[in-house]
Amino acid sequence: MTTLVIPLRGPMQAWGGSSRFSRRETGPVPTKSGIVGLLGAALGRRRTDPIEDLAQLRFGVRTDQQGSLERDFQTAKPHGEPHSKLSYRFYLADALFLAAVEGPDEVIGGLAGALQNPKFPLFLGRRSYPPAGPIRGEVVDTPMPELLRTHPWHAAEWYRRRQSRQVSLPIVRDPLPEEDKHEVVRDLPFSFDPRHREYGWREVHHERTDQFDNPLGRRAVHDPLALLGGA
Repeated sequence: MTTLVIPLRGPMQAWGGSSRFSRRETGPVPTKSGIVGLLGAALGRRRTDPIEDLAQLRFGVRTDQQGSLERDFQTAKPHGEPHSKLSYRFYLADALFLAAVEGPDEVIGGLAGALQNPKFPLFLGRRSYPPAGPIRGEVVDTPMPELLRTHPWHAAEWYRRRQSRQVSLPIVRDPLPEEDKHEVVRDLPFSFDPRHREYGWREVHHERTDQFDNPLGRRAVHDPLALLGGA
């Protein structure tokens, strides 16, 4: 088993979440269905093509740079109708994530090659949100959970200056059999066919990395016990 690491950076990103009618939400981190869709586009698969092999890969994501939640207000007036329709679209600005998928060597190698030469354009959750540059994957011979805990921190310099001297990064990933399952989310894609999109439930495990040293950090560490005279 090998792991494909995929840095995801761009001015705007939006990943899944509950979207109904005129309100389009985003989750705080990339979804497994979103990354399966991105890899499928790189391979040249259409929405009606099978995706079971991609959905079976072990998935995880680390937040290297927490974006800010923004709201986009849009209006559109369909031809022939008297009134405009309003919609609200939420997205993450200036976020940076480290997504990872783990699977058989030949599958991971094929996905890395597809990202180098994608068949369809790649987007960060929505068609109108392109990445900041070409999306490149790195193949690493390390189990996915260990890789997300130890891979170098990718945040921008301006973001690092706003953090503490040491930081711990949040991770959301598929749990190992012996690990706690902290949450169940509807984020297991079965089909992207527009005629009958279908998603199942999957269990996820939350954890944080060990502390990364951040020499650029300027933010004071919040220690309420110190204010009370404690350690």
